[in-house]
Amino acid sequence: MKYLSILLTGLLFSFAIPGSGFAQNNTAPTVSDNPVLEKKVLELANELRCLVCQNQTIAESNADLAVDLKNQVRQQLSEGRSKQEILKYMTERYGDFVLYKPPFNASTLMLWVGPFLLMLLGLILLVRQIKQRKQELSQETFSAEDIERARQLLDRKLGNQ
Repeated sequence: MKYLSILLTGLLFSFAIPGSGFAQNNTAPTVSDNPVLEKKVLELANELRCLVCQNQTIAESNADLAVDLKNQVRQQLSEGRSKQEILKYMTERYGDFVLYKPPFNASTLMLWVGPFLLMLLGLILLVRQIKQRKQELSQETFSAEDIERARQLLDRKLGNQ
């Protein structure tokens, strides 16, 4: 009971203290006063991967590099560059890894096809194993004594003595 109350108290503090635990706001603060520009920045930031974080976009991350990338996006949009130009700039600089949804091409082929190949390989191995086991069982021969003993064990187990 004592540990439960300590745990609940800790959870309450994590919600109450800004910047800690679950109460942490995981989006970078806006910089520009232009809501249209910020909307475009947010759209693009949701398409770009944070290069130092685990599975986060730069919109979700507060890492220094993510904030720098977001500022670059903001600056390039304010200079009048299009979304495609900015994405091209980012991929030229950081590679396809910077895109949260990488394109389907030769370098990302295994990323898109790999899980399906592994699943197919696992299915083939499973079917092969089942067939092999079935064949092994079909070749087993049992004596009349073995069958009678198994029947007695089953009857005892089921309570049909």
